[in-house]
Amino acid sequence: MKIVICAKEVLDPDAVDNYVLVGKLEIGDDGKTLTQKSIPRLMNAYDEQAIECALQLRDAGVDCKIHVVALAADPTKILQHSVAMGADEVATIPVDTGTVDGYATASLLAGFVKSIDGADIVLCGRQASDGDQAVVPGLLGEMLDMPVVTIARAVEMVDGSTVRVTRVTPDGDEIVEVSCPAVITISNEFGEPRYPTGLRTMKARKVKPTQVSPDSLSLGEDGGRSRVTMTRQFVEGITSNCQFIEGDSPAAVAGDLLERLRDERVIE
Repeated sequence: MKIVICAKEVLDPDAVDNYVLVGKLEIGDDGKTLTQKSIPRLMNAYDEQAIECALQLRDAGVDCKIHVVALAADPTKILQHSVAMGADEVATIPVDTGTVDGYATASLLAGFVKSIDGADIVLCGRQASDGDQAVVPGLLGEMLDMPVVTIARAVEMVDGSTVRVTRVTPDGDEIVEVSCPAVITISNEFGEPRYPTGLRTMKARKVKPTQVSPDSLSLGEDGGRSRVTMTRQFVEGITSNCQFIEGDSPAAVAGDLLERLRDERVIE
């Protein structure tokens, strides 16, 4: 069985949030890129859980080869981390991710899957922590003519061609079965990914990802052209209004709070 994980390199969301909270996240003069150069780049956490999903399938006895592919100018760090976790093959499609939208990204990833003669399972994170659009897996399924099962918290093989997926929904868990090949997106409810051993990490540092040129891929009639272009991004200003409620007793403070909440129609 061949499993492909689509990984993305993102800015550390915790570091970005910290800059926002102190009002120091700034957009450059081009109106598109951040001025901060010290924010670490790492693998999208949902994609890391997708790798863990593939590894758990292998641990359960599934005979599989695990491929990880990423789009970026140089995603070597996250791909070496993939190998340290247990991936067999890693590849990069060198493109400027700031110039490709979800459609172009899906086109490139679909082209890669086709270039390795397809896959039985394609695993993606439920969304990327930077864009939060979650459009690539659906587009990928359409381009590869595969069914798509979203927000999985558990994945298991029923037999050699059927996968049982436990989905997270607002109404509780939903269990579905899908025939391979299929695209499955992994949610954070899947659990913490394994931590690579020191020995595997050291060995992974010597791994050089396979470079796959976009020109070598079959991208369809429009060549994977982006359909959406970012013209500007900006940081919303943060405003806060904190009021202290005083009273002669806790009961008086509570009563005052209730009245304010009723006035604001927060409660009836």
